[in-house]
Amino acid sequence: MRHIRSFIAIPLAADVNRNATRMLQRLSQSGDGIKWVPTDNLHLTLKFLGDVNNTEVPGVCSVIHQICQNYPPFQLHFRGTGGFPSIDRPRILYAGVDDASGALTEIVTQLETSLAELGFKQEPRDYTPHLTLGRTRSGSQRANSDVMDQLAREDKTELGSMLVQSVQLFASFLDKSGPTYQVMDTIQLES
Repeated sequence: MRHIRSFIAIPLAADVNRNATRMLQRLSQSGDGIKWVPTDNLHLTLKFLGDVNNTEVPGVCSVIHQICQNYPPFQLHFRGTGGFPSIDRPRILYAGVDDASGALTEIVTQLETSLAELGFKQEPRDYTPHLTLGRTRSGSQRANSDVMDQLAREDKTELGSMLVQSVQLFASFLDKSGPTYQVMDTIQLES
């Protein structure tokens, strides 16, 4: 038996990824107190599962398949910036995601409910669509003021739109240089 650190996510379209990479380059500064997401690892997280026993992976994939077969491809628009839990004292810096159809939020809600039945912990907070760009480092409780000023200037920046056609289950492997991700399954939306 082996445990695999896993999460469910949507891969970014190339142009959205390129624009998010440019935004990260504008935001990041040396000694800014932020651990920025490596540009190769940008993705739209739907649910972090944590350490999953390898024997449970087929069940997780089955749940994702059952949910995705009820949704046709849908559009997402990436725009602006923000911070959780608040923009004044953010622990997470993000780019905003406009889920006009509501499909993304519905999928996440169904994932939470169905995976809880398999024993996975439900997220206590309501899902807010966002693209994580960085997190404050554990020793630093807040980003420096220059980063926050730049984040505010990016408030109306357009990163583009994309058609979501699939959801992926990822394995995450941690090493000294940071996490690397491997796709374990790609689940197409109903077409």
